[in-house]
Amino acid sequence: MSTGPITPRAGTRRLTTAQALVAFLARQYTERDGHRRRLIGATWGIFGHGNVAGIGQALLESGPEMPYYQGRSEQAMVHAAVGYARQCARLSTQAVTTSIGPGATNLVTGAALATINRLPVLLLPGDVFATRPADPVLQQLEVPQAGDVSVNDTLRPVSRYFDRITRPEALIPAALAAMRVLTDPAETGAVTLALPQDVQAEAYDWPEEFLAERVWRVRRPQPDPEALAEAARAIAGARRPLIIAGGGVRHSEAEEALKDLAEATGIPVASTQAGKGSLRHDHPADVGGIGHTGTATADELARSADLVIGAGTRYSDFTTASSTLFTRPGVRFVNLNITGFDAHKLAALPLVADARTGLEALTTALRGHRVEHGYETEYTSGKERWERRVDAAYEARDEEVRPTQPQVLGVLDSLVTEDDIVINAAGSLPSDLHKLWRSRSSDQYHVEYGYSCMGYEIPAAIGVAMAAPGRPVWALVGDGTYLMNPTEIVTAVQENIPIKVVILQNHGYASIEGLSEAVGAERFGTAYRYRESPDAGAPGTGSYTGSPLPVDLGANAASLGMRVIRAKTVRDLREAMAEARAADRPTCVYTETETADTVSGPPQAQAWWDVPVAETATRPSAVEARQEYDRQVAARRRHL
Repeated sequence: MSTGPITPRAGTRRLTTAQALVAFLARQYTERDGHRRRLIGATWGIFGHGNVAGIGQALLESGPEMPYYQGRSEQAMVHAAVGYARQCARLSTQAVTTSIGPGATNLVTGAALATINRLPVLLLPGDVFATRPADPVLQQLEVPQAGDVSVNDTLRPVSRYFDRITRPEALIPAALAAMRVLTDPAETGAVTLALPQDVQAEAYDWPEEFLAERVWRVRRPQPDPEALAEAARAIAGARRPLIIAGGGVRHSEAEEALKDLAEATGIPVASTQAGKGSLRHDHPADVGGIGHTGTATADELARSADLVIGAGTRYSDFTTASSTLFTRPGVRFVNLNITGFDAHKLAALPLVADARTGLEALTTALRGHRVEHGYETEYTSGKERWERRVDAAYEARDEEVRPTQPQVLGVLDSLVTEDDIVINAAGSLPSDLHKLWRSRSSDQYHVEYGYSCMGYEIPAAIGVAMAAPGRPVWALVGDGTYLMNPTEIVTAVQENIPIKVVILQNHGYASIEGLSEAVGAERFGTAYRYRESPDAGAPGTGSYTGSPLPVDLGANAASLGMRVIRAKTVRDLREAMAEARAADRPTCVYTETETADTVSGPPQAQAWWDVPVAETATRPSAVEARQEYDRQVAARRRHL
């Protein structure tokens, strides 16, 4: 029997666990270089049992103190929050709340993407009852040998911090630990606080100190003086040094420091997918993307480099061409990274520090040193040759024909300014973009390639547009990627977020189609076509070699509320993109692309990528592919 409201103890506020968590999150701030901003800018949510009466009610009460956005897919909500966090240089992010069961497990892909890319996001999935009044409840996973396991445990391996809040008072240390990880540049990624639905609704007397404003200062560690001196000696003694700029340069907002180092020393700068844009495309020292999707200029420099300076990169296999790129005998590495884990890769001389402070320290330590003039002449000439190849790929001699994919990029290239932001993640577009795109600002190029997650682009564009209001934000998607996750178009329409979605219809998984051909799998299962079967009564037999499916993705986008502009030719495309760029509502440009030919196609891969080929096979294509694989893999080396 209720006896009325309980009077809270002095110095406390009586709130439910969910209400206290929302109030706590609304008062967390980051500060770096004297600039303060909210850590949790908003909360995304799809409500069901497990969060509707807890976090949902708390968000309702919070009003404008904690902005709320309605999502359509749990995975997409995480992508939107991650896009927002990247655009905010990891100094601000968003939270995502879900129900228990499928709503929670749908977070796993987004969490993996965030953690792999070292980007902060806060996940608040509902969980089963802590008190277990009924066992099991709807959507509960029963594990006979472990009563404390729920489906949320799938988030443990993809979270940088995980806790389950089984008592209200347990939220205090868990919430503080969560904020610490979100704001630590060396530790950040997905953070999960699993919230049992009964605990969310339970009241507790919360100390006022817990609910007060709190500032998390994002550190910029300085390099160790002895390590710095050793790194400077190694760089000064190298004749063909090469800098690789990774995502850490951009997260640290170290672009000016990188520019100063390149201009002071003449060392060329190649970039990973995450680091592209660290130097403008027209800077003399910028030699473009590196690795399997890189430029010939950057990859040739990598093969002949005697010293490689990795700045904020984790050296993925695309960057190192599966350990076949840095082939010069005796090549050594200096790795500047905020994490010792990444700084020690490739047996490097580790320089554990913030990217900006580390680059500034190197510039000071190398004062008066410059590479030989002949080396500068070599890479600037190589850069000029590559630019001519980009021009050829972009060129459309006949504007009344269907565009190739590089020509689509060329049209966009002719329209954008440094204000535009271009987003992509999967398919053949990351390769073309890394080779061809001319970044005009440090944050224009937004390609998620740590997880290369199909379906990232549209929700990420929404998050980026929230973080950069007023700037044109483009989500570039192929038909395969679009079909994975188009649902947040509805969110963009609902919130009137004027993203520009470019759908390239090429009738299948074009990127994997090319890879399949290269590894002897003969493009099996990659096209969107009718099945032609020799035996109509045998499902699953035959091949997809019939005519293209009558799929109209433009009509699909329109059915979700988006304005769609169709472009059949290069000329149409130019007009459509200009119209979309000027639009103040969500707008889609839909075009069918032509297979690239030798004139307007993208340059081939300039470095290898290891995808193992069948060691024994009966089909000639696989046998030939294995012979080429054995030839390439022989060049792999361990850097010790």
